[in-house]
Amino acid sequence: MSGRTLRSLLSAILLLTCTGLSLSAQTFGSYTPYSIYGIGDLASPGTAYNKTMGGVGIASRNHRFLNPVNPAAVTARDTLAFMADYSIIQDNRMFRQGDMRSASNTANIGDLMISFPLWRSSAMMVGIMPMSSTGYGYSYSFTDYSLIGRTGNIDYSAKGQGSIYQLFASAGATFWRRLSIGAEFIYYFGKIDKTFTETFSDASYNGASNGHLLQLHAPAGKFGLQYEQPLGPKASLTLGATYRTAANLGGHTQHYRYSTGSAASDTLYYKAGSPSGVRLASEKGIGVSFRYADKFQAEFDYTRSDWRPTGMDTAEGFTGNITATGGKSVFTSSLSESYRLGFEYVPNRNDIRYYWRKIAYRAGAYWKNDYYLLDGAPVNSFGITLGATLPVFRWYNGITFGIDFGQRGSLKNNMIQERYINFSVGFNLFDIWFQKFAYD
Repeated sequence: MSGRTLRSLLSAILLLTCTGLSLSAQTFGSYTPYSIYGIGDLASPGTAYNKTMGGVGIASRNHRFLNPVNPAAVTARDTLAFMADYSIIQDNRMFRQGDMRSASNTANIGDLMISFPLWRSSAMMVGIMPMSSTGYGYSYSFTDYSLIGRTGNIDYSAKGQGSIYQLFASAGATFWRRLSIGAEFIYYFGKIDKTFTETFSDASYNGASNGHLLQLHAPAGKFGLQYEQPLGPKASLTLGATYRTAANLGGHTQHYRYSTGSAASDTLYYKAGSPSGVRLASEKGIGVSFRYADKFQAEFDYTRSDWRPTGMDTAEGFTGNITATGGKSVFTSSLSESYRLGFEYVPNRNDIRYYWRKIAYRAGAYWKNDYYLLDGAPVNSFGITLGATLPVFRWYNGITFGIDFGQRGSLKNNMIQERYINFSVGFNLFDIWFQKFAYD
């Protein structure tokens, strides 16, 4: 693929991404009732390549794919290559709570990033990915006859939407051919809009509307290292570790409550300010990966993030839905952990007879608990991932197709059970841009 062709593809991808960011402000980037709390539903890590292997990447060193999970992995590349990655995600969920059933379908961008060499064994990567998404909507009617017998029917509805994105720039270098160190600057930004409305069928009573508009931003950093140990002429073992710093949220917030109806209209409460005292939690991660030639890879990752001191339990606009009696959020911040396992197998990358033998086949599994408790109970997720990368053109260009199916929550303790099937499509682009030609 020529540099001109690749630049044209990148321009088209950038246009699609800008369009997707614009649409995500008006539609749901994801949909789950659990996104009512905090900053919403946290995105699964990495590109389509990472997602097809259960989300691993802390110890991955693959020169064919970009890996944003560990900034030290940016050095696993050909020194003359320009690389890019773009992916989209389609999310399908089915919800169940008691006898109630519902479903949703949403789509969002997965990532857009580019990588290029800096000097000798160092390289850089810049990109943008979703950090979290808020999308929910529900309604119900009051059934207490002692109340509605005097006021008429009362309906309650809630809706939330928005996304937080992370813009990042990472750089890394390799020392002594085995130790790679990387650092990353992250800038979080986005908007979340939450509304809660009560309406009365009797026109002599006023309804009430509560709302929270959160325009947030925060800088953060991430550091990573990887050490690769050869285990013979073809096999190697890689150890990896990452640390992402906490981030104090800044920006502008608006909180309001007003009444509407034929009786009167009035602003009951309005407050504008900043999300002082609220922050995003830090995260620690470790991983180990085994690779045999360019044929087989297996990796295990563990991450840990403590959200309990983030201040979201009491911060206005972050606490989620409020109980009718206690005036307290049913959500509380918690310790979040994840365990991820991934595999990749390629029969023969250089096969000239059978195309299917050149395909990279992947599988993975994961278990995690979210960064909050619901009525004191943890909210766990588990799933299985499958995927493959189909090589196209020449070199390392390819299209990755992935599927993630799993479950979050349970039917116990009046929880909402989610069962989901998520699809991802990624495009990894590769070209030689920094080669000196012998002749003009």
